[in-house]
Amino acid sequence: MSPDIPQDPELDNESENDELYEHHRLDADSGQNPMRVDKYLDNLIPNTSRNKIQQAASAGNILVNGKAVKSSYKVKALDVVQVVFSHPPREIELIPQDIPINIHFEDDYLIVLNKTPGIVVHPGYGHYSGTLVNALLFHFQNLPGKDQTRPGLVHRLDKETSGIMVVAKEEVAMAHLAKQFFDRSSKRTYQALVWGNVKEEEGTITGHIGRSKKNRKVFSVYPDGEEGKHAVTHYKVLERFGYTTLVECKLETGRTHQIRVHMKYIGHPLFNDKEYGGDAILKGTTFTKYKQFVNNCFGVCPRQALHAKTLGFQHPHSKEDMSFNSELPEDMTNLLEKWRNYSQHVK
Repeated sequence: MSPDIPQDPELDNESENDELYEHHRLDADSGQNPMRVDKYLDNLIPNTSRNKIQQAASAGNILVNGKAVKSSYKVKALDVVQVVFSHPPREIELIPQDIPINIHFEDDYLIVLNKTPGIVVHPGYGHYSGTLVNALLFHFQNLPGKDQTRPGLVHRLDKETSGIMVVAKEEVAMAHLAKQFFDRSSKRTYQALVWGNVKEEEGTITGHIGRSKKNRKVFSVYPDGEEGKHAVTHYKVLERFGYTTLVECKLETGRTHQIRVHMKYIGHPLFNDKEYGGDAILKGTTFTKYKQFVNNCFGVCPRQALHAKTLGFQHPHSKEDMSFNSELPEDMTNLLEKWRNYSQHVK
């Protein structure tokens, strides 16, 4: 169970029952608008699904104010919602799979690869195979940490983010590289197409990042620092297209969804970022031709337009400073070319 969701002490004794596994209690706040309980729980409980929630309702395992309810029940302000999921968590088995890997550099200690968009980095809920780890296990037989779900990994990229990654091939390298990411001595830059004409040529975004209180599957900025983890992103403008801007981002910290969350926070969500509102037309005209153009752009790059461009670190064995650059993938290259042509046409 996620530590972000408070447990119901009255249900703790049920944990001895082999049929009951996950217990959650959520208190609707005073501003909660009526919402179906299955949608409400789907928004707030990470690593679940609407189908799993509806099954719990059918089994009488969703209670509101102490009474079992159907999945169609509308949660209201100050309701107390409790749910017990009766299906055991699926064990993750690491299976080597013959999935191509775009290797940028390799020696006896590490692999630098170019991750394609659409591939999940490691197995987890909803992604038990077809991940980068499954591919790595097929191509490399003795990765460190094979008894865990993340062998060789010292950092991650989101599923739909493309770009450069480093993977350790032995234990000492893994420890050394992981420490560099933890100490923030590794150097990472990203390129992203964001909505809007970014006002400043460069700037720094500082704001704690934690799970959203409205949707536990995404993250929010908590500027007062009372929640979440410290996060810093530096950005500079590379190219302007009027209604969108190409920016470079440098990370001081490596929080989940950091660039996506921070750019949304300053009013510039990533282009076609479905989870953070970038898949709608946020800037521009109301002309039909413009709407068609933007929808075509969504089709050209059907993901958030974010690419891990460069990665620098100290080699764990030779101590040499190493730096790698990854070219933008075809979908982002085509996307930028469309915006470049459009911006020149409308001037």
